[in-house]
Amino acid sequence: MPVEFLGIAATNEGSEVTPRAGASFDKEYTLRLARAHEDHGWDRVLFAYGSGSPDPSPAAAYVAAHTEKLQILVAHRPNVSYPTFAAKTFATLDRISDGRLAVHFITGGNDHEQQREGDFLTKDERYARTREAIQIIKRAWTSHEPFGHEGTHYRFNDFVSDTFPVQQPHPQVSFGGSSPAAYAAGGAEADIYCLWGEPLAQTAEQIASVKEAARAAGRTDVPRIQVAFRPIIAPTEELAWEKAHRTLARIRARKSGTPLSRRHPLRNPENTGSRRLLAVAAEGDLHDRALWTPTAAETGGAGNSTALVGTPETVAQALLDYYDLGVEILSARGYDLLDDAIDFGRHVIPIVREEVARRDASHQAA
Repeated sequence: MPVEFLGIAATNEGSEVTPRAGASFDKEYTLRLARAHEDHGWDRVLFAYGSGSPDPSPAAAYVAAHTEKLQILVAHRPNVSYPTFAAKTFATLDRISDGRLAVHFITGGNDHEQQREGDFLTKDERYARTREAIQIIKRAWTSHEPFGHEGTHYRFNDFVSDTFPVQQPHPQVSFGGSSPAAYAAGGAEADIYCLWGEPLAQTAEQIASVKEAARAAGRTDVPRIQVAFRPIIAPTEELAWEKAHRTLARIRARKSGTPLSRRHPLRNPENTGSRRLLAVAAEGDLHDRALWTPTAAETGGAGNSTALVGTPETVAQALLDYYDLGVEILSARGYDLLDDAIDFGRHVIPIVREEVARRDASHQAA
């Protein structure tokens, strides 16, 4: 089974431990970070979305035009543009990148953040809208004949695009969430289903829910599974744990200054995924081989926030534990974005790829 690695395509050096020094879009840093991923064995980077953040699509186009093989995953909230417009935007971006695009559809787990850009639907309504938008975008990517649509959230007549993606039948659709509504929408429509790093047992349960939703939607295939972590690595176990506690102290110091994020509340999150991470953190600091939860607890379960702590060998083995569950895409993002991307690419990715290749060869020989 193949394995892929997804990193982050940040547009500035800011993180939970480091406030940014300049503009939100630092062109030189954005490209430097992307090239660090391309040069150190990563497959793809995510351009995230926030209500006040730089638009991910032109940032991705800039990176695509200055890299050769790095794949790009662009986050998109359906509330910010009409599906026919979004379809043309992404088809154009797939052309610019020579077929390196995937699109991550974000339904939105925080009412306040959604309302900043005029979205006042309830969470379940948002999931229904996302599913409808994905269906329209897929059709716009593939239909060479005019078509209309009359649904709950969108209505139009006689649309046909003159801009089609390089990839056939279309770029991959990525989706995430941990609620029944999320499983239903993503299980039906996604090529890739994204989860945050929970203990192995809970991750297995979520994978089963996604597969069940895909079957309920009448699919004969299932989405590929992606799981996200915050790796904290060092040459020895002792140094790794010192680094972990130092990182936690830096997060706390950062919280006392500039707000960590306007997208996510530090307490009482609305979305199921963050509540799950906080519940895991409440059960204990360390789970399974190396999953460490205080970073999630300290940030309110904000997105990808559970850490894997240890030597490169320990973290690689922890990732392989998830691979054994059927996880094909491993998402990782350090706290010092550039240095951690390089270190992870140099020291962890080769171990995982070598072991996966060994297993594949063994299975083929059996």
